[in-house]
Amino acid sequence: MSDPTTIRRLYGRRAGHKLRQGQAALIEELLPQISVPETGSIDAMALFGDDRPLEVEIGFGSGEHLAGQAAMRPGSGFIGCEPFLNGVVGALAHVRDGGLDNVRLHMGDALEVIERLPDASLERVYLLHPDPWRKARHAKRRMVNHGPLDLIHAKLKPGGEFRLGTDDPTYCRWSMMIMNARRDFDWQAASATDFLTRPADWPETRYERKARTKGHEVWYFRYLRV
Repeated sequence: MSDPTTIRRLYGRRAGHKLRQGQAALIEELLPQISVPETGSIDAMALFGDDRPLEVEIGFGSGEHLAGQAAMRPGSGFIGCEPFLNGVVGALAHVRDGGLDNVRLHMGDALEVIERLPDASLERVYLLHPDPWRKARHAKRRMVNHGPLDLIHAKLKPGGEFRLGTDDPTYCRWSMMIMNARRDFDWQAASATDFLTRPADWPETRYERKARTKGHEVWYFRYLRV
């Protein structure tokens, strides 16, 4: 297995604009209630008190997709991981406004959480519009690399799904190259329209809408764990 720690360092700003009073209250009051424990192994029982299906979103942005998935499947448990404070605030607002009790959040590195889950325990893993790191010398920072993918494969159940979305041509080409080199994920596309059309159960994100207003194509990849 490749080493997922090759991208363990988190790059970029952890916070943006100053939080308003209501946003600060969400961080102080709601986040501690729904945070993933900082240490130890974790599973559905530890997080939700029962043996429910689990799904993970890596870098959930402002949380629109995470909240949409959680609302569609209240019987599943959703773990959202995001290192940036303002994104976490956005997700907390969605959890509060939607009355979602099936979401747990981690403000930090997603791989640190995924590593602590049992093998073959996840129904789905989502990676939507990750930082493309367009320069060749930054390619090792991309989440779509063999180390993280080895880990994701280990934690997905057989037949579990890995979803990847991007509007960046460089990342699209890179991802196809990396994923096509593997035999442990089965790409669920029979034609070009299959990865140019957003599936009905794939909630649109703010970032995706912004990309489309700029005239960008968006690519939707679905892979099943072999």
